[in-house]
Parts: sequence; C-alpha cells; structure tokens
Amino acid sequence: MLKLIDSERRGICSICSANSFVLRAAFRNAAAGREKVLIESTSNQVDQYGGYTGMTPRMFVEYVRDLAGSMKFSYDNIILGGDHLGPNSWQNEPAESAMKKAEDLIAAYVQAGYKKIHLDTSMRCADDPGNEISVLDVRTVAERAALLCQVAEQNSAGGDPPFYIIGTDVPIPGGARGHLEDLRITPVEEVEDTIEVTKKAFYERGLTQAWERVIAVVVQPGVEFGDDSAVNYETEKASGLVEFIKNRDDLVYEAHSTDYQTKEALRQMVKDKFAILKVGPWLTFALRETLFALTMIEEELCGGGKCELSRLIAVIDERMVAHPQHWKSHYHGSPDDLRLARKYSYSDRLRYYWPDKVITESLKKMLKNLGSREIPVTLISQFLPIQYEAILDNRITNKPDDLIYFGVARVLEKYAYAVGNMN
Repeated sequence: MLKLIDSERRGICSICSANSFVLRAAFRNAAAGREKVLIESTSNQVDQYGGYTGMTPRMFVEYVRDLAGSMKFSYDNIILGGDHLGPNSWQNEPAESAMKKAEDLIAAYVQAGYKKIHLDTSMRCADDPGNEISVLDVRTVAERAALLCQVAEQNSAGGDPPFYIIGTDVPIPGGARGHLEDLRITPVEEVEDTIEVTKKAFYERGLTQAWERVIAVVVQPGVEFGDDSAVNYETEKASGLVEFIKNRDDLVYEAHSTDYQTKEALRQMVKDKFAILKVGPWLTFALRETLFALTMIEEELCGGGKCELSRLIAVIDERMVAHPQHWKSHYHGSPDDLRLARKYSYSDRLRYYWPDKVITESLKKMLKNLGSREIPVTLISQFLPIQYEAILDNRITNKPDDLIYFGVARVLEKYAYAVGNMN
C-alpha cells in the first residue's frame, strides 16, 4: 500500500498550492533528494464544477502531470490529496442536496486518481439544527464522513486504494482574523470522541478495511498566523495531544496552517507526531518576495527608457483594488494599512491574483526584460541577498528561473529538515 511516512521520513510536507512556480520549485527541490511530493487541492479550489481555479479534479491531475513533465520529475513520485472534501461549498443548501453534491465531489476526486482524501463533513448545512456558530453533532459528522468514504471506495480508480484523514479542528483557511492569543488547542477528549464515533460509523457501513486506511486525524496544535505575526508551536501547550498519540501505531496528526513556523518548531511538531504538515500561503509569500525583488532589479536595469517596464508591483495593486473580492473581508484598517496588507500580509491574499490576465502579461514582460540581460550579481546582492549567497556557493545561477525557484525552495527546505529521519 502507498505510504506517506516510512522508516526514512517521519513526516511529510503537504503543499497546498496550485501556483505553477510553486509546484515547479517543489518538483525541482524534491528531485535533488528523490523525494515524493504531496500536493493538495481544496474542495472550493477544485471540484466537479471547476471550483475557483476553473479546474475539475481530472483537469488538476493533468495540470500537475504537465508541470512535473516540464521539470522532468516522475509523476510516480507525486501523491495527490483532496482537502476538506465534503459539503463545504454548499453549506447554504439543505443537507440532502449538499451531501449529494459532496458525494459527486468525492467520486470525481477518487476517479481522477487522488489517493489522500480528507473527509470533512463538520460544516453545517442550511437545515441542520442550531445557528451559524453551532457545532454539528459528532455522530452526524461521523455518519456523513462514513457515507462519503463508502462513495470513495466504490469509485476507487484502481491501484493503491485511497487512504483517509478524519477530523477538522483547524485554523481558518488563509490565516486568522481575530486575536492570535485566543487559539483553541483541540482537547484530547474531542480527539478520542472523533476517532471512536467515526470508527463505529465506518463499521456500521461495512468499511472495516477502509478504516485500516485512516492514517491521520486533523487537530489544532496551537499554530496560526495573522497578517503580520505567527504563533510558534510549543510542545508544552499541546502536551495532552502529544501524550495521547505517542503510543498509537495506527494514527498520526495532520496540522494545518503551519506556515511561518521556525524550522525547529516544525521539526518538533514532527517529533510529536504532527506528521503531516500543511503549507500554502508561505510558499506564495516567498514567491511574491522574489518577484517583487526582480521587479526592482528590472527597474534598475531597464529604466530610463531602455525598454518598456512591466510595472508588476503597481499592476498587481491596481488589479487588487479593482477586484477586491479576495481580500476585502480579510484586511482592515486605514487606506495605508490596506495598501501594505495587499502587498505584504502573511495571509497573502495576493496569491489569488496571479492567474489574472493583466498581471500574467505584466509578469511575462518583466521576465522577458530580465531574461534578455545579464543580471549583475551586485543587484542580486542588493535585492535578493539569500540568492546571492547561493550563487557564490555555485548552487544556482543568476537566471530569473533559478532565482525564483530558489526563493520558494528556501521554505520547502525548512519542511525537508523537519520531516527527515531524526535518528
């Protein structure tokens, strides 16, 4: 059976991004160590109708396959996962119709070849008891998860069968909007209840073999990030969770929103069996840092009428102001606060704008301008000092692609350090 974790690696980094630069950087970085790459798409990002990326699960598979091929990275070393698969996108509908769409969603993911399936039925549907802040009864959550697992088993595409993640006590996707000091660490008794009630629901549907492929439970271990700060993991605060899981051979924890942790905090999380570490905004944050720096280099090299400048940084902000739907409910404050957040926030709502056609053309122009010139290492030292050190060590060249991929790889290397063999 396909394994995420083995004797060589105590954990795995889950890359939650569809950005082509990020994925190419991941393939390039993994190729050096011949590692497997786990890539995940979320239920609102990719679904049977196209999601906000415009891609169905099958289309996403082909997209990833093509990117891997462009980097000469074997598709056999890629594991695809589906995150928060359930009625998430249809919470405003009655449970019957929302769950029917969730069944179709699960079927589409599994038929496309996804092997890691996060069964998340924790969200309330329109006719569920309670109000918008009510927690759905654990038995209802478990029964719906078992139903979706049954659909997945019936639609398995052959080869290795899917393995499953349960639970959902996660930070708000994309970063916190409230006070970071108010983080709620999942109580152990809730983890125990989730495992036992879900196991019972699986068994009642005859899914005993599928239960053996439930490999992890999602919990909140006390990690989170906001616009300009992050809370680092501390074993002491999560000690109850650590004690509960350490003697179990059948399960590990999956931790979401591990972005912006120190590499030692990430390593400690893996030691404490938070073995699946999900990262997303940090990768596109690092990408943005590099592309902004390259735009500043472009202005130095190509300004003064030498060529038509891309104006990439200005173009991005213009497009974000013109189309604020991806950031307006996340960023708050004065006009200047909003200006800074749009560019530099840890939440990195900017990541939703890279596919914008106007921004894409601006980016192409910047890369073309730099690609036709020799970039002086003195400018790289000024604007990309970490890449400059890598150039001096003969790890990369001064070509734009190398500079970009290395910028993203800096983050990936922290996760590689965290999940490697710890003996």
